[in-house]
Amino acid sequence: MKLFDVYPLYDVMPVRANGCYVYDEKGTEYLDVYGGHAVMSIGHGHPHYVKRLTEQLANIGFYSNAVQNPLQQQVADKLGKLSGCDTYELFFVSSGAEANENALKLASFATGKSKIVAFKNGFHGRTSATVAATDNASIVSPLNAQHEVAILKLGDLEALEKTLSNEDCCAVIVEFIQGVGGLDISTQEFYKEASTLCKKYNTKFIADEVQSGFGRSGDFFAFQKYGIEPDIITMAKGMGNGFPVGGILVHPSIKAKYGMLGTTFGGNHLACAATLAVLEVLEQENLMKNAREMEVRFRESAAKLNLKVKGRGLMLGLDLGFEVGELRKKLIYDHHIFTGGAKNKNVLRILPPLNIENEHFDTLFTALKKEL
Repeated sequence: MKLFDVYPLYDVMPVRANGCYVYDEKGTEYLDVYGGHAVMSIGHGHPHYVKRLTEQLANIGFYSNAVQNPLQQQVADKLGKLSGCDTYELFFVSSGAEANENALKLASFATGKSKIVAFKNGFHGRTSATVAATDNASIVSPLNAQHEVAILKLGDLEALEKTLSNEDCCAVIVEFIQGVGGLDISTQEFYKEASTLCKKYNTKFIADEVQSGFGRSGDFFAFQKYGIEPDIITMAKGMGNGFPVGGILVHPSIKAKYGMLGTTFGGNHLACAATLAVLEVLEQENLMKNAREMEVRFRESAAKLNLKVKGRGLMLGLDLGFEVGELRKKLIYDHHIFTGGAKNKNVLRILPPLNIENEHFDTLFTALKKEL
């Protein structure tokens, strides 16, 4: 049987990993400053993470949501405490796309409306409604295109109010730091006013924190910098440090009822153990503080090479002014460094584990200096 060929692959085969490094079958060491699309929040093979999952697997790895699982409440308690979002309610899923899909569905239930507002260069997933809300026509099938979506310019308040004033929008969904699009960030005024307009026109404001959440921005969630209160917050990637976990946080103004949402794998015992391990390490090792400090170090190093930095915390990009595809190949094959690309072909994305240290960025910038 062949694999369905939808991924262009680098000729690298990692077989083990530790901290900020992965190793191929020949034992070659690669520095990972991409974290598998921002997934490795506490690094590869963190001992506390391994211990948590191993112990849980020895007890019970999975049962359905038809029975009580006290680990889910433990995650909710810890998440509420660390994020400061303890008044919200938690619903588990297994991926970022599933989180956003359920958020959009919940917004439609709550408002009785169906139109979605999203933004240029946004990426929200590949499921039915999420891919329709993603600004990439090449991955939207005719089936997906049946959803009614307005994709507006990020930061355009006039267009946003004009669209919402039609009173047919169930949700505005926004990444506060755009991921796949290329690390663009709008203004405090835009985010605050967008939140206000959603309230005015009975539209749910969804903060897509799938990539930026769980400390990556330097705050627990990126939206917290702007002093707003979204109706729904979505999260995944760094939530499980490689274990497939996702979730939505639902404002208490939106009421649950039996059967309105559901999931087979969301919130299973291993998923909860993985999330608890991540939350515990984030707290014990003060990784949000490290994200803020390492951003400063990154910007200082970039300034020495006159490079333009985008993003915040450890969700960063370098806008090099030319397409970075060949540079990424040189970094991986000649320097053994994993980096990321973006829809903006000029942006090199840097999404390392949150416990990255100075020496790792020194290695990256030494390589960049040589190649540039």
